[in-house]
Amino acid sequence: MSNLTNFVKRIRDVMRNDAGVNGTAQTIEQMAWIIFLKVYDAKEEDWEFEDKNYQSIIPEQLRWRNWAHSENKKDGLTGDQLLNFINNILFPVLKGKDAKDNATNEIISGIEITPETPIKKAIVQTTFEDTNNYMKDGVLLRQVINIIDELDFGSYEETHAFGEIYETILKELQTAGDAGEFYTPRAVTEFMAKMIKPQIGESMADFACGTGGFLTSWIKELEKVKDEKGTITNDESDKIYNSIYGVEKKQFPYMLCVTNMLLHGLDNPNVIHGNSLINKLLDYTEKDAFDVILMNPPYGGSEKEDIKQNFPSDIRSSETAELFMAVIMQRLKKDGRAAVIIPDGFLSGKDGAQINLKRKLLTDFNLHTVIRLPSSVFSPYTPITTNILFFNNETNGD
Repeated sequence: MSNLTNFVKRIRDVMRNDAGVNGTAQTIEQMAWIIFLKVYDAKEEDWEFEDKNYQSIIPEQLRWRNWAHSENKKDGLTGDQLLNFINNILFPVLKGKDAKDNATNEIISGIEITPETPIKKAIVQTTFEDTNNYMKDGVLLRQVINIIDELDFGSYEETHAFGEIYETILKELQTAGDAGEFYTPRAVTEFMAKMIKPQIGESMADFACGTGGFLTSWIKELEKVKDEKGTITNDESDKIYNSIYGVEKKQFPYMLCVTNMLLHGLDNPNVIHGNSLINKLLDYTEKDAFDVILMNPPYGGSEKEDIKQNFPSDIRSSETAELFMAVIMQRLKKDGRAAVIIPDGFLSGKDGAQINLKRKLLTDFNLHTVIRLPSSVFSPYTPITTNILFFNNETNGD
């Protein structure tokens, strides 16, 4: 694609003329679902090549290649027809609801997800569960689709280059008001992943993964390990790309994260749309534990009372980040390693839950390194001072 470097600017130039899109966050969200469908269609081409019996979970007429892609950009749905198709057929079906095509009187069944549905298919419905189409001008929407359709994900070089462009899109979330909470600067995630020293075969989790920065930084570090080894077996390669586990509560960052994983070569991104705090803490056993946990838990918030009841009374904090610290300590394997960004108040706080959590961390774990981050790292989203805690699931005497 010759205009890859101007990709975002070209889309913005179109979107700013649409009355339905307001602000950076909505612009990115509008781009995100369109990009997801384009990326997913490219991945399906690969899966079809590898498996001649592959069947898409998306109805044939709703696949990107059959309504969005056009060699002649003057062809295809546009205007009110396009808006009707997206709002009344495409979105309902991808959300799992039946829809009627008034042009043909055909009823198109909503996609169905069962426990047996492979992750790479199930992510379509979870990605679109609460996604919105903000654009109100079908002609402008067609222009945006055409720009995104120019991307050639059949080219490794272009896919890699677009991965970098996608990172710049995510970075802009830092200046998109409340959306900034979903993004941890890549310099920070890469530093933490490097210092944790990943090894092939280890499992890694982020229980509030946002746009997937820690997950991709972990994969990149493992790829460096692979390159240093020179050659690895297919089993070792599978262990790299199946090593991550992510959970994200909010729909928008979940969609961004899944797309991020697909762009980084994870065909079955084990990323869950849900809340890591909804299960009773003491119900977690060794089978629910991970070798490594890398996280920047949400902080400054407060969970509902029914969520707090999932935690023992002595650590039932009103601070979201502290509840996540309890989950991290519970789900870190023996001899496992963790690197977690936490507000300064966790180490200096004096209420009962903070004292008990801190005592548990210092008694049952080896907190070996604390790094103070500059207050500007998460500006302008929050001025709260934060630290990176590096600790192992071992006592200081072990």
